[in-house]
Amino acid sequence: MRYAVTGSGDPAAASLARKIVAALERAGFEPERGPGRDADLVLNLVDPAEPRPFRRRSRGTFVAALWSRPALPGDRLRDTYPMLVRALANISLCYVPGEGVLFTTMERGCYLVAENDGAVADAVVERLAPLARARLVIDNEFRPDLERELWDGDELTREIGEAGRRLGRLGLLPAPFPLEELLDERDLRQVKRLYGIGGLSYGNLSARKDARRFWMSASGVDKSRLVDVGRDILLVSGYDEDAGRIVLSVRPDLEPRRVSVDAIEHWTIYREHPGVGAILHVHAWVEGIRATEVNYPCGTAELAASVAALLAAEPEPERAVVGLRNHGITATGASLTEILDRIEPHLLRQVPMT
Repeated sequence: MRYAVTGSGDPAAASLARKIVAALERAGFEPERGPGRDADLVLNLVDPAEPRPFRRRSRGTFVAALWSRPALPGDRLRDTYPMLVRALANISLCYVPGEGVLFTTMERGCYLVAENDGAVADAVVERLAPLARARLVIDNEFRPDLERELWDGDELTREIGEAGRRLGRLGLLPAPFPLEELLDERDLRQVKRLYGIGGLSYGNLSARKDARRFWMSASGVDKSRLVDVGRDILLVSGYDEDAGRIVLSVRPDLEPRRVSVDAIEHWTIYREHPGVGAILHVHAWVEGIRATEVNYPCGTAELAASVAALLAAEPEPERAVVGLRNHGITATGASLTEILDRIEPHLLRQVPMT
């Protein structure tokens, strides 16, 4: 894979960037000699006072915004997340000399990679390389072939709507940062295109329709207000692996929304675990669960495979809860109601960050 370094930061960030470059080359990355447009990984040094985004050609380019500050912030997530958004990056790397590097992800993960004996650059690359190599599956293909009898939904879509309202009452639908307050209209469109998100609330729900299809909540909608079939709730009917697209069966008379970026994860789970009837993902935690080793971005095939593998190792994959590192949980069950009844007494609102 190829890397590039762009932008200009302060001396501390620039010094760390040189060490990260050396660590990247030790990890097998090669420099991209051009302006970075064809690189797989871009390290963009940004000025905290006026961050300049790297304008990529493709969503496949993984951009890390590198910057520094003199001390650890009091509220690590709130103080670093705006930089991630303003720099239009996939991840923010905030270097605090003597302390380490704060990683902040679009999914609201924020954790410190400590500076131990000057080896922080290798530790950063160890975390960064798998994320840059991951394959996003967030494009959609809309096919106007939804059966007429499903245009108004069915008992499964009604259960998804009720489960979303229940999550709202439980306070389990945290909103992303107010992107509209941080970005102008052009950059907001860019963020939505790059990440396949629309704001409003995190978390997603799905229910198996039959052996190959499942209903799922849309991207960027308030999950406590899932009403319109074809817009708030969509029928996933296939996966074009070669093109990296989720296939949706939609109404021919309605402009559809995109499905949740986690559709590839749900697709993989349903395919590999035929006994699973429903899947719930929330940004919460349950003590004692096993979790993924790498915090792959949402919507990547690698995250989907990691979660499916964790479920396969559970005694009952059809009724299990597994963790997504620095992110949240995915729970399976016979139905969404059954899942919520089972896990609600054990849910912790705070996700541990490691």
